[in-house]
Amino acid sequence: MIIDTQNLDHRAINEAIRKAGNDCEITGCLGQRFLCAGMTGGNVTISGGIPGNALGAYLNGGTVTVRSNAQDAVGDTMNAGEIVIHGNVGDAVGYAMRGGKIYVQGDAGYRAGIHMKAYREKIPVLVIGGKAGSFLGEYQAGGVIVVLGLTENDRRIVGNFPGTGMHGGKMILRSECRDVVFPGQVTARAATPEDFKEIETYVSEYCALFGGSTKEILDSPFTVVTPDSKNPYRQLYVAN
Repeated sequence: MIIDTQNLDHRAINEAIRKAGNDCEITGCLGQRFLCAGMTGGNVTISGGIPGNALGAYLNGGTVTVRSNAQDAVGDTMNAGEIVIHGNVGDAVGYAMRGGKIYVQGDAGYRAGIHMKAYREKIPVLVIGGKAGSFLGEYQAGGVIVVLGLTENDRRIVGNFPGTGMHGGKMILRSECRDVVFPGQVTARAATPEDFKEIETYVSEYCALFGGSTKEILDSPFTVVTPDSKNPYRQLYVAN
């Protein structure tokens, strides 16, 4: 089923998606927010226009595919499912996500993966094929953020202050990161052979979605960033 959204607000669009059984193609997006919010299954493809903020917020299953760029807060607090962006995303992609996977073919803005968390078997994954802005993984409490740096521009693989307040999870950056300054409460180290087994999984999934050679992407140094403390600011609030 094809849904033309040019004259519809987000409520009407989401209602049409539900009536379609969550299996549909959306055209004519004009920045409507909250599309596919709370969706629990099915497959939605946005093939025309650009969706607005909070695409897939609280997503609880199914797959959302965007054949263009997307705006801010993609996958806000998502719990399960998959979001695939064939383009760039704005700020705060994966904000507070607690499950599922987000794949971005291109670049991401500021604060990607902020407040990501994990619980029991739920380990959220955010894979950014291009580069990321400042404050990547800010206050990250769980899950995995992967940045591959595949876009050809002069930017560093990540902007300023990556991992600020990080106290769980990990970041994996396809770079030696010699030009990146990390905060004192995290450890940035070269990926080990064991790490590469995990990294290969994410890269293979990325290439299956967007193309490219897994072998060529893996033929590069990777840096793994993990927190040194589960409570990096304890000394600010607890008397010694």
